[in-house]
Amino acid sequence: MTAQYTLKILTDFASAHTLRDYPGDCRRMHGHNWKLEVEVVTDRLDDTGMGVDFRVIKNAARDLAKTLDHYYLNDIPPFDKVNPTAENIAAYFFRGLSQTLNQPHLRVSAVTLWETDRACVRYTEQV
Repeated sequence: MTAQYTLKILTDFASAHTLRDYPGDCRRMHGHNWKLEVEVVTDRLDDTGMGVDFRVIKNAARDLAKTLDHYYLNDIPPFDKVNPTAENIAAYFFRGLSQTLNQPHLRVSAVTLWETDRACVRYTEQV
């Protein structure tokens, strides 16, 4: 059997958005204190016994979150054209973090974006 390790970090950011063509209250500008969970999988450990240092994942997630933190998402790419739904924001993080973190034996496996304490979306892509 091949071992697999899943490492997970949690960070947060705040931003506002408007959902285009939405038939409810969220069509008006409103904000969220988003929580972002990033899951990374690996089948190898380094000489210190780590798949990857949590700090590496945290820094990558925080750096990408800074591009959205305290912004009106509808004004900045890609959300000036793509509706800034929780689903699209989760996919944005997954793809951006995959470009930064993925290596031959390490990959982003899922991103969960919490819009509130009771509502989230988990985004993943089939390998």
